[in-house]
Amino acid sequence: MPVPDEESQPDERLPKKPVTKTREGSETTRPSVFWVLAALVLPLINLSVRYKITDAGKFPRSGAFVMAPNHFSEIDPLVMGVLSWKLGRAPRFMAKASVFAIPVLGALLRKSGQIPVARGGAVRGNEPVKAAERLVRNGQMVVVYPEGSLTRDPDLWPMRGKTGAVRIALEQGIPIVPVAHWGTQALMPRYSKRVSLFPRKTVLVKIGDPIDLAEFRGRNLDTATLNEATTVVMEAITHLLEDLRGEKAPVKRWNPAEHDQKETGRFEA
Repeated sequence: MPVPDEESQPDERLPKKPVTKTREGSETTRPSVFWVLAALVLPLINLSVRYKITDAGKFPRSGAFVMAPNHFSEIDPLVMGVLSWKLGRAPRFMAKASVFAIPVLGALLRKSGQIPVARGGAVRGNEPVKAAERLVRNGQMVVVYPEGSLTRDPDLWPMRGKTGAVRIALEQGIPIVPVAHWGTQALMPRYSKRVSLFPRKTVLVKIGDPIDLAEFRGRNLDTATLNEATTVVMEAITHLLEDLRGEKAPVKRWNPAEHDQKETGRFEA
C-alpha cells in the first residue's frame, strides 16, 4: 500500500491533505502486481532508508514521462523504485534481458511491465519500442539510467551518458525528468556484494524540472543529435547532484573509453 511522501523538512513528511489529492486515481491505489512487490520490499526499505526529498512537487503525478537518475550502486533501482512508489507512481525500468530468464523474478518483471533491453543498456530492437509506445498510451512512467551502467568515475560523479533515455523521450514526445540521489553507496558500495541495512541510512534526492528538448524535436534522430541531447540531460543530473553533495563535479565528464574500461561488468576503480 502507498505510504506518505517524504521531503527534506525535519519531520520528513509531506502535508497529509495535498498527498491525498495527488494520490487520487494513482496507479499505486489500484490493485496490481505492484502491491505484491510493495508488500515484500517496503517494510525493509522503510526500516533501512530515510528519504530526504527536495522538490518532490516536480515529480509528475500523472502522464507518461522518462525518469532519468544517476547510477553508482547496484541497489539504486530498488531505492529509486520505492521513491517512485512513495511519490504515487508505479515504476517501470529498462532491465537487462538476462534478468527476465530468472524463474519467478522474470515472471514478476514481465507482469509488472518492466522492459528487457540488450546487454549494455542499448535501447534497440522491437520490444523496447513497443514497450515505450504502451507506456505513452497508458500514461505510465519509465526509469532509464542514461549512463547505462554504474558510473566509472572514481568519485561517483555521473559519467558519459548513452542515448536511450533521450531517444525514448524524443520518439514518443514525452518529458524527461532528471533526478539525482546521494547515499545509496552507504547501503551498498559500488560492486559490493554486501548490503548494510542498519543503522538506517539517509538517501538525499533532488528532482529537477522537465528538460526542454524542444530544439531537438523534429530533427533527424541521428547519432550527433542524440548525443547532443544526452549531454543536456547529463548536465542537468550533474547539477542536481552538485546541489545534494555541496561540491562541484569535474569539468570533464568521465569517459570509460578514455581509461581503457569496458562499458559493462565490474571494473577496477
